Amino acid sequence: MIDAKSQGKTNGRLVDGEFLFTAEDFRRIAAMIHADAGISLSENKATLVYSRLAKRLRALGLESFKDYCALVQGQDGLDERQQMLASLTTNVTRFFREPHHFEHLAAKVLPPLLDAAKRGGRVRIWSAACSSGQEPYSIAIAILRLMPNAADYDIKILATDIDPNVVAFGRAGVYTQELVAGVAADDLRRFMEPTLSDRGEKAYRVSEAMASLVAFRELNLIGDWPMKGKFDAIFCRNVVIYFEEATQSRIWARFTPLMTPKARLYIGHSERVTGPAANQLVGDGLTTYRLAGGV
Repeated sequence: MIDAKSQGKTNGRLVDGEFLFTAEDFRRIAAMIHADAGISLSENKATLVYSRLAKRLRALGLESFKDYCALVQGQDGLDERQQMLASLTTNVTRFFREPHHFEHLAAKVLPPLLDAAKRGGRVRIWSAACSSGQEPYSIAIAILRLMPNAADYDIKILATDIDPNVVAFGRAGVYTQELVAGVAADDLRRFMEPTLSDRGEKAYRVSEAMASLVAFRELNLIGDWPMKGKFDAIFCRNVVIYFEEATQSRIWARFTPLMTPKARLYIGHSERVTGPAANQLVGDGLTTYRLAGGV
């Protein structure tokens, strides 16, 4: 448990601010986040938790984190518990983040897959923890560069995230000029359409060709996975770092049965495959893996 005294706080306060936030409040919130999403919040995240949830307390007219915990742990607080999870989930993403993965995808993975699609084959790619959609749409651009009429074939990208707010954002497919900074000018012209955001800012909407390739769904990586078919590529990047090592190992192990023999798994630059999956996967590039025995 966090020692508030060691942090120089008084009157039981863990963080200085307008709302009373104690070590017990943090413990209760951390336990709920771990139970709901598998995310492990260490004690040094107390200030972050306070700053993000203080906004929710103001919106709800609550006076303390003790009151907030009571709300989200009760039957009447299920919706707010989802809001709490969304507030504490880090959604750092951008178009073509870690570009070496998209270069690998375009050079080694997509050409044979798209050739097979032209002959009637299916192509399935999963963007796990897709956040606000830039990752799956980057995959879509990589496909459309090679096959502009990809929407005419059995090619689909599954984009999933635990946060319904970012899933809805991705499904809407509208990004301000700042958010499309990683998209090349030619790709903007070919695959996105100028529009205005809800706030009247200059923005871009993904084209119908892009949108038709991507299906957005809510999914908790530590919950049930309803998918039955296998994937030709899986992107799960910069999310398992928020889980304990045992949870990380379980997730990696759940991916391998869903990979086709030639599939690739792309993970974040600070992540590593652990547990049983480490014996089933071999390196195929920087933070890129394939099944042992695959091609």
